[in-house]
Order: sequence, then structure tokens, then C-alpha cells
Amino acid sequence: MPPIALQSIKSRYLGGHDRVVTGLEVCEREVAAGGGPRRLDMNGTYSVGQIYVTEYRLAAPRYPWPVLLWHGGGMTGAQWESTPDGRTGWLWRLLQAGFDVFVSDAPERGRASWAMAPQLYAEPPVFRAKEEAWEVFRIGPAGGYHADAARCRVFGGQQFPVQHFDGFARQFVPRWLGHEAMAMRAYQVLLEHTGPCLVVGHSQGGGYATQLAQQCPGLVRAVVAIEPTGVPADCLLAGVPHLAVWGDHFDQSPLWTRYRQQAEHYWQQLARRGGQARTLDLPAQQIRGNSHFCMADHNSDDIADLVSTWLADQVPPIPSRHKEIAT
Repeated sequence: MPPIALQSIKSRYLGGHDRVVTGLEVCEREVAAGGGPRRLDMNGTYSVGQIYVTEYRLAAPRYPWPVLLWHGGGMTGAQWESTPDGRTGWLWRLLQAGFDVFVSDAPERGRASWAMAPQLYAEPPVFRAKEEAWEVFRIGPAGGYHADAARCRVFGGQQFPVQHFDGFARQFVPRWLGHEAMAMRAYQVLLEHTGPCLVVGHSQGGGYATQLAQQCPGLVRAVVAIEPTGVPADCLLAGVPHLAVWGDHFDQSPLWTRYRQQAEHYWQQLARRGGQARTLDLPAQQIRGNSHFCMADHNSDDIADLVSTWLADQVPPIPSRHKEIAT
């Protein structure tokens, strides 16, 4: 692949709203080491619900619409930047394919910041332990994780780089339950800022992408939903092309069997309404062993190529300068 020429890298905070906290005790605490105590008053106005996005714009993109990468639950945009074993992630692969790429951290995740509970959020967040992630991400069976990597139990043919799982787990972040409406508002502000775009969403991010394709069809021009959760119960509009991507080992996970059935019901509704509702079932294509995180698996580049090829088919290319000059 030729080197990538970037025109710019910019970060932005979009959306959100102000909330006021009152009634907290004002105390004296040392904030800077060696600086002595000072008055610490946390009462006041806070920004909550904002989304963070980094925009990577190519010097000469091949396509007029950027790809927006939306992460899954309990994760951040870091999942797109590199793989657990240190290879380039889908961010780089999509830039190589000629797309501008925007990577976001959803509200309450990573650099989007979060707010205090219970003063602003009624409940504390939930956290994901390595043991739960091992099972939920379909890397191995329940109880299969062990701190000694040599003693971990994995599913046969597993594509996830299991020797790097502990490093991968360092990027897990807390998540608040029941805040979907807040996230949807922030993602919609992102879409309005971006304009027409292509959305690649993973897990929870894939569910948000399907919902916003219904609400903002003029902005979302195509959706790639990688093992989506939380898809709409009903399909009202079918004008936006959808591609679902599914990995392996569903026979080992009743949870994911249920999630997938919900998503497949929606895909069937899209098809019945005349929409483009494609499915990339990796094992059916003889691509076996993928976990819930195909963008992190050993064969992530191969799947990125399949996804970028499908995306390219959904969007008109920008005419090259040579063609413009010849004309």
C-alpha cells in the first residue's frame, strides 16, 4: 500500500447539555502535591452527554462521504485504531482504501468524559471483568479465562489474539445503563455536523447506526453493523443500504443467539420493504473462528477489505484530477 497523505487531524466535542450540582460539601484538600490544602468546591455547572470525535481527512480522498466508526458498549474509539497484537486497525485500513474517517468516543466513554453519580446520574456505571468479557466476546467458554494465558480455554480455531487479551482488557471503560437516548442525541449531532456519511458500528454502536439510519436517512447513506445489538424492533424506512457482519461460535452462546435473532428479524423487514439488506456471515464464507471483535482478530485486514469494498460500492467516487484536466 502507498503511504497515506493526510490533510488534517482535528478533534471536536459535539452535543451535550449543562446540568447543575448543588448541596455538595465544600472541603479543604491538597490538590497539587506539596502545594498544601485548598478550598475544593464541586458545586456548579457541568457539561454532560457530549460526544468526542477525531476527524482524519485525506489530502486526496477517493470518496465524497467519510466513514464514521462507532464503538461497542464498554469500549471507546481506541478499538479501531490498532489491534491487540499491535497491527494497524480499521482506521488505517479505511484511510488506505480512500475514505476520510471519523472515530468517536460516545457520551460517557473515554475522552467524551463522564459525570458524577448520583448527583447527575441516578445510578453508578457497570463494569466488565475479564472473565465476563472472555465469555461475552465469544473468545472461549464461561470460566475459560485464566490469568495464566497458557491455562485459558478458547474456542477451536479462535482468531482473537488470545495471548494479548489482558492488554486488550486495559481499554475497557465503565458504561451507564439506560442512557441510550442520550447517546442517540449525541450521535445525531455528530451526523448533522458531518453531513452525508457511511457508518460502521460495532455491537452497541451498530444498533445506534441502524436506529439513526431510520431517523436520518439523508445523512446516513449506508450502514455496516458488525454484530449489532439494540436494533429497532420495526423497520419504517428501507432506503439506506445495510450490511451485517457476523463472526463464529454462535452455537456456544445463547446470549448472542438471541441478539442475532433480533437483528436478523430487522434485516428481514428491510428486505421485505425492498431495501438492500446484505449479510456477511463469515463462517458461511469459509472464514472461521472470528470473535465478537473481528476488527481485532488475526484476520482483521481481510474482513476490513470486504467491508471497504462493500462501502465503496455504495458511494460515487470523486473524479480524479487527471480526468478533470482531460475533460
